[in-house]
Amino acid sequence: MKKGNPWIYTLSVTVIAFILVIPLLNTLWTSLKTTADINSFPPKFLFSPTWEHYRNVLYAAGYDFPNYFRNSILLSVFTSLFVVLIALPSAYSMVRMNFGQRKLLPFSMSLRLFPPIVFAIPYYLMFQYLGLLDTITGLVLINIFLNIPLGLILMVGFLQELPYEIEESAKIDGCSVYQILWRIVLPLMAPGIASVAILTFIFSWNDYLFAVIISLNKSTPVTLGSTMFITSWGIKWGDISAATILSILPPLLFTFFAQRYLVSGLSMGAVKG
Repeated sequence: MKKGNPWIYTLSVTVIAFILVIPLLNTLWTSLKTTADINSFPPKFLFSPTWEHYRNVLYAAGYDFPNYFRNSILLSVFTSLFVVLIALPSAYSMVRMNFGQRKLLPFSMSLRLFPPIVFAIPYYLMFQYLGLLDTITGLVLINIFLNIPLGLILMVGFLQELPYEIEESAKIDGCSVYQILWRIVLPLMAPGIASVAILTFIFSWNDYLFAVIISLNKSTPVTLGSTMFITSWGIKWGDISAATILSILPPLLFTFFAQRYLVSGLSMGAVKG
């Protein structure tokens, strides 16, 4: 079979990638324009950049972006931590002990297929009764529930790729189930655990729906905080764009530096043929 020209493939991928990042580039350009340049018609492609909108986001009165940023960090980190802590032993019991793999795993996977808005009203009423509205704890609990199915699916796939003979040898040496899980399975599954943590971090950071529903002031994350510049006097597009750029930097940098762990982890559960 004749191979195609690699330059054509490279050019095609480059063009598609450029098209996909056009909205991000437009947001970046808008954040660097003055208000007059943003509102000019026709749009200006050549302009003198300004940091005015970034100063507004970080220091404007009544807009506590550092607090929104801190809330998103707490939300994403704690959600990732608890998803890993819950999904790993659960997946191990399903794969190695055959506990719930036939019914519990498909049920948890089906929950992932539901649109999140289905759970909005029950969560709001439950959290109102428990006093968890406008709290980081409430947001963390919601995102744990939303991301546990993904963590279970990936963890089960990773565990099925691990040779069981290693664990059998550890049992012969007298290791308990918890020792096997901690000393053997955990190190071998490090790339897979990292991929689950990275994906959970990104999905939790990007959550907007439940942030709108249960956040009022104290627990506002950056995804909701970026909309605070939509006022009754108008929409501050420059400030919204600057807040958006600042809010996507942490997951972008986190993914960039951890991408090799993400790729190697996801490839653990790949079907080999």
